[in-house]
Amino acid sequence: MITKQVEIRLPRGLEARPIAELVQHASRYDASLRIQAGDAEVNAKSIMGMMALTLSSGDAVTVTADGSDEEAAIVDLEGYLSGAAAK
Repeated sequence: MITKQVEIRLPRGLEARPIAELVQHASRYDASLRIQAGDAEVNAKSIMGMMALTLSSGDAVTVTADGSDEEAAIVDLEGYLSGAAAK
């Protein structure tokens, strides 16, 4: 299991389209992927769960990956949330 703190640096935060793209990134992996913000923790492969977090640019989250491809999954989600892969 890998856990990583990530600051969201998407200009508009996680609105509907960025959430859909994040879920697509997460769904590429077999690993279980969770995102925690405050006391709430959701499955990163769930559009409805991710929308419930209402995350903005500058918010910090904890991303947890557990599974055979957890390292690649963490790198991908960290890159996306930090804005590197969203351009």
